[in-house]
Amino acid sequence: MAYFSSLLIILGIFFFCVGVIGLLRFPDVYTRLHATTKCDTLGAGLVLLGLALQTNFFTAIKLLLLIIFIWLTNPTGAHIIAKVAYLRNTPMTEGSFFKDFTQGGQNR
Repeated sequence: MAYFSSLLIILGIFFFCVGVIGLLRFPDVYTRLHATTKCDTLGAGLVLLGLALQTNFFTAIKLLLLIIFIWLTNPTGAHIIAKVAYLRNTPMTEGSFFKDFTQGGQNR
């Protein structure tokens, strides 16, 4: 069990590192946001799951509730950040486009 939980923690740290690399290398706010939210959600989930396997029952329940909280709030926060960036006309990378379905399908 200790090897499996250590593997989960190492995989979680790997996904955190991939998110940081995406944050540093991607060109605009939208792609950076995509990289960091996916990796943060998966990385935190794996690390907390690995920690839950190493603790007692009540602490494991708390960690699992924390995983659920992160899975609910991280995508919501990312959506709000992307919407604010869009409403403030934050530029996208050259060659990117946005299909706006609320404006009759006009490309931005």
